[in-house]
Amino acid sequence: MKNKSKIRYDIILIIGLLAITAIIALGVRLTEKTGKTVVVSVDGVEKYTFTLDEDLEFKIEGYEGGTNYLVIKDGEACLTEASCPDLLCVHMGKISSQGQSIICLPNRVVVEIRDDNESDPKEFDAIVG
Repeated sequence: MKNKSKIRYDIILIIGLLAITAIIALGVRLTEKTGKTVVVSVDGVEKYTFTLDEDLEFKIEGYEGGTNYLVIKDGEACLTEASCPDLLCVHMGKISSQGQSIICLPNRVVVEIRDDNESDPKEFDAIVG
């Protein structure tokens, strides 16, 4: 009989610890600033930088007069219009996570998400061996 109650208390303790951990993780996640920026490069040169937190519509002058329209809304960025013939960049959809990008080859425009909070890319996360 004592064995069953001991197991029951162990389960309650584990569930309680998991709940506390989840609450702390959620609190940290909600209070953390995104720090994500949208970087626009034209012909290999970084031209514009915007924060992902601000809503805006912006016309990008691409290569040889080509144009793309960048929209940042609700923490997501996308190209809504482009002067390129295939419109692949428009169909790539919305991006919001670090490392994602939208590329328009004819206009030589690259829109990418970078995380300002991320450590130097030359630093190691961990060494295993």
